[in-house]
Amino acid sequence: MGEWLRELADVRALRTPLMADPDRSGERAAVSRVLRLRQEVAAFERRWPEPRTEQPMAPAFSWTQLERQLADLVDTPAKQAMARELVSATRKMARFKPPEMVLREILCLSWALLDESFQPGSGEGSVEMT
Repeated sequence: MGEWLRELADVRALRTPLMADPDRSGERAAVSRVLRLRQEVAAFERRWPEPRTEQPMAPAFSWTQLERQLADLVDTPAKQAMARELVSATRKMARFKPPEMVLREILCLSWALLDESFQPGSGEGSVEMT
């Protein structure tokens, strides 16, 4: 996790002033998102600790290549657009997460995009991208 994220997530000194000032609701929301992300990463790392032995690495690929391949696999323009948005959201948050956690997210978004019963814009559920 980046050093600035650790500093931002250590909000013990900030908590009281933020909670007392109603005009700082945006800052409270940002701190809450950072704390939630920090908890998710910590839980993931507890469940999936880094292997101690050297293992072969998967081939590297770019975010553009991932987006292109996902868009090619789906069957509708709506899902192609969603693939772009999901890859963008995953890319933006990837620097704060362990690589294996990012891999898991890529697998999950692939599964969602390839699910024939899921149609974006059908009103079923909602996705929050922050």
